[in-house]
Amino acid sequence: MTWTIRPRSKIGNLAAITAGEGPNVLFIHGVGLRAEAWSAQIDALAPTCRVVAADMPGHGNSMSLNAGAVLTDFTDALASTLDGPTIVIGHSFGAMIALDMATNYPNKVSGVVAMNAIFKREPSAKSAVIDRAESLDGLTMADPTKTLERWFGNSTSSQRTACGEWLTSVDPAGYRSAYRVFANEDGPSETGLQNMKCPLLFVTGDQEPNSTPDMSQNMAKIAGGRAEIITNAAHMLPMTHADQVNLILTDFIREVSD
Repeated sequence: MTWTIRPRSKIGNLAAITAGEGPNVLFIHGVGLRAEAWSAQIDALAPTCRVVAADMPGHGNSMSLNAGAVLTDFTDALASTLDGPTIVIGHSFGAMIALDMATNYPNKVSGVVAMNAIFKREPSAKSAVIDRAESLDGLTMADPTKTLERWFGNSTSSQRTACGEWLTSVDPAGYRSAYRVFANEDGPSETGLQNMKCPLLFVTGDQEPNSTPDMSQNMAKIAGGRAEIITNAAHMLPMTHADQVNLILTDFIREVSD
């Protein structure tokens, strides 16, 4: 699998990779990445779905939000890409946005897959992510080495190389804006989960130390959804475990669309 830059369409203030025809599917990547993080999923789903993989505000070719943006600002920006009922698939911060979208745009969201989503972080984990957010100056990008180690360990791969390139080329102000929201939010509330009406699927890896299996399983239990835990997988499973992820997504889309 290669992670080369793909052509974009413009949807409002956002840039997006678009492909295929069929049920609407929106992909939302995590902080510091870009729409190409979903390349394996775009290729797998485009033959049967209308796929939109958006660059998050301040990432890729998308315009940044105003300073001081909050979660609903990101949600509103991504929701502007929806054209009819859509299955929204988000990873990491993208999963947080997808779940918020299900709350705020229930008539537009027909299902959500929240991959590597956080829910009620432990105090030490919350402190660590807030410290990282506060260290960002919005002018220069921090060395991505520690981030890549959290995501991939010490192994080398094409996925790691691609993520390294994206993390060093993202707009520093856009990165800081998104990361600060991600750090200071703690995932959906229990009430929010209980009130979500669409089908919900929570997916993470059994080696994920931050968006843990317990988090996904707890959210699924509260929301009446389902959790899938992929073995020998960590944070970047859409890239590292694409075949397994694609099978899970294909089955979920079929269930929601039938």
